[in-house]
Amino acid sequence: MAGADKKADFEDLLPVMANKLGGEGLIDELCNGFQLLMDKERGVITMESLKKNASFLGLQDLSEDELVSMVKEGDLDRDGALNQMEFCVLMFRLSPELMQESRFWLEEALEEELKSYGF
Repeated sequence: MAGADKKADFEDLLPVMANKLGGEGLIDELCNGFQLLMDKERGVITMESLKKNASFLGLQDLSEDELVSMVKEGDLDRDGALNQMEFCVLMFRLSPELMQESRFWLEEALEEELKSYGF
Protein backbone atom coordinates (compact mmCIF):
# COMPACT_ATOMS: atom_id res chain seq x y z
CA MET A 1 0.00 0.00 0.00
CA ALA A 2 3.02 2.31 0.02
CA GLY A 3 2.25 3.32 -3.57
CA ALA A 4 -1.29 4.34 -2.64
CA ASP A 5 0.08 6.43 0.23
CA LYS A 6 2.54 8.13 -2.10
CA LYS A 7 -0.24 8.99 -4.54
CA ALA A 8 -2.32 10.48 -1.74
CA ASP A 9 0.64 12.58 -0.60
CA PHE A 10 1.19 13.79 -4.14
CA GLU A 11 -2.47 14.69 -4.59
CA ASP A 12 -2.39 16.70 -1.39
CA LEU A 13 0.76 18.63 -2.32
CA LEU A 14 0.18 19.50 -5.98
CA PRO A 15 -2.74 21.89 -5.32
CA VAL A 16 -0.70 23.51 -2.54
CA MET A 17 2.18 23.99 -4.97
CA ALA A 18 -0.21 25.43 -7.55
CA ASN A 19 -1.62 27.93 -5.07
CA LYS A 20 1.85 28.93 -3.91
CA LEU A 21 3.60 29.09 -7.28
CA GLY A 22 0.78 30.00 -9.64
CA GLY A 23 0.23 28.34 -12.99
CA GLU A 24 3.53 29.22 -14.62
CA GLY A 25 5.53 28.35 -11.50
CA LEU A 26 3.81 24.99 -11.19
CA ILE A 27 4.54 24.15 -14.82
CA ASP A 28 8.17 25.16 -14.27
CA GLU A 29 8.39 22.81 -11.27
CA LEU A 30 6.80 19.97 -13.23
CA CYS A 31 9.34 20.56 -16.00
CA ASN A 32 12.11 20.41 -13.41
CA GLY A 33 10.68 17.10 -12.18
CA PHE A 34 10.68 15.82 -15.74
CA GLN A 35 14.35 16.79 -16.12
CA LEU A 36 15.22 14.82 -12.98
CA LEU A 37 13.47 11.67 -14.20
CA MET A 38 14.32 11.67 -17.89
CA ASP A 39 16.88 9.62 -19.76
CA LYS A 40 19.44 12.31 -20.61
CA GLU A 41 20.39 10.71 -23.93
CA ARG A 42 16.83 10.18 -25.22
CA GLY A 43 15.20 13.26 -23.68
CA VAL A 44 12.20 11.25 -22.41
CA ILE A 45 11.29 9.33 -19.27
CA THR A 46 11.84 5.63 -19.85
CA MET A 47 11.10 2.81 -17.43
CA GLU A 48 14.83 2.53 -16.79
CA SER A 49 15.27 6.24 -16.09
CA LEU A 50 12.17 6.29 -13.89
CA LYS A 51 13.43 3.37 -11.79
CA LYS A 52 16.92 4.88 -11.58
CA ASN A 53 15.78 8.40 -10.64
CA ALA A 54 12.48 7.85 -8.78
CA SER A 55 14.05 8.59 -5.40
CA PHE A 56 14.67 12.21 -6.47
CA LEU A 57 10.91 12.78 -6.26
CA GLY A 58 10.21 10.50 -3.30
CA LEU A 59 8.90 7.66 -5.46
CA GLN A 60 11.47 5.06 -4.40
CA ASP A 61 8.85 3.00 -2.54
CA LEU A 62 6.73 2.41 -5.63
CA SER A 63 6.87 -1.11 -7.00
CA GLU A 64 8.00 -1.85 -10.54
CA ASP A 65 4.37 -2.65 -11.43
CA GLU A 66 3.28 0.77 -10.15
CA LEU A 67 6.01 2.48 -12.17
CA VAL A 68 5.03 0.51 -15.30
CA SER A 69 1.40 1.53 -14.74
CA MET A 70 2.43 5.17 -14.38
CA VAL A 71 4.32 5.13 -17.68
CA LYS A 72 1.50 3.30 -19.47
CA GLU A 73 -1.12 5.71 -18.15
CA GLY A 74 0.82 8.76 -19.27
CA ASP A 75 2.14 7.40 -22.59
CA LEU A 76 -0.37 9.07 -24.90
CA ASP A 77 1.52 8.37 -28.13
CA ARG A 78 2.26 4.76 -27.11
CA ASP A 79 6.00 4.95 -27.78
CA GLY A 80 6.88 3.37 -24.42
CA ALA A 81 8.21 6.58 -22.87
CA LEU A 82 6.94 9.90 -21.51
CA ASN A 83 7.85 13.14 -23.21
CA GLN A 84 7.65 16.37 -21.23
CA MET A 85 4.06 17.17 -22.19
CA GLU A 86 2.87 13.64 -21.40
CA PHE A 87 4.57 13.85 -18.00
CA CYS A 88 2.94 17.18 -17.15
CA VAL A 89 -0.49 15.97 -18.27
CA LEU A 90 -0.04 12.81 -16.18
CA MET A 91 0.87 14.82 -13.09
CA PHE A 92 -2.30 16.90 -13.50
CA ARG A 93 -4.40 13.77 -14.03
CA LEU A 94 -3.03 12.22 -10.83
CA SER A 95 -4.39 15.18 -8.87
CA PRO A 96 -8.20 15.32 -9.33
CA GLU A 97 -8.54 18.39 -7.11
CA LEU A 98 -6.01 20.28 -9.16
CA MET A 99 -7.58 19.03 -12.39
CA GLN A 100 -10.84 20.72 -11.43
CA GLU A 101 -9.11 24.03 -10.70
CA SER A 102 -6.46 24.06 -13.40
CA ARG A 103 -8.01 23.90 -16.84
CA PHE A 104 -6.83 27.44 -17.51
CA TRP A 105 -3.24 26.65 -16.43
CA LEU A 106 -3.08 23.57 -18.62
CA GLU A 107 -4.40 25.43 -21.64
CA GLU A 108 -1.86 28.19 -21.00
CA ALA A 109 0.97 25.66 -20.81
CA LEU A 110 -0.13 23.94 -24.00
CA GLU A 111 -0.27 27.28 -25.82
CA GLU A 112 3.26 28.10 -24.66
CA GLU A 113 4.51 24.68 -25.75
CA LEU A 114 2.95 25.10 -29.18
CA LYS A 115 4.44 28.59 -29.51
CA SER A 116 7.89 27.17 -28.75
CA TYR A 117 7.40 24.86 -31.75
CA GLY A 118 6.29 27.71 -33.98
CA PHE A 119 2.55 27.02 -34.01
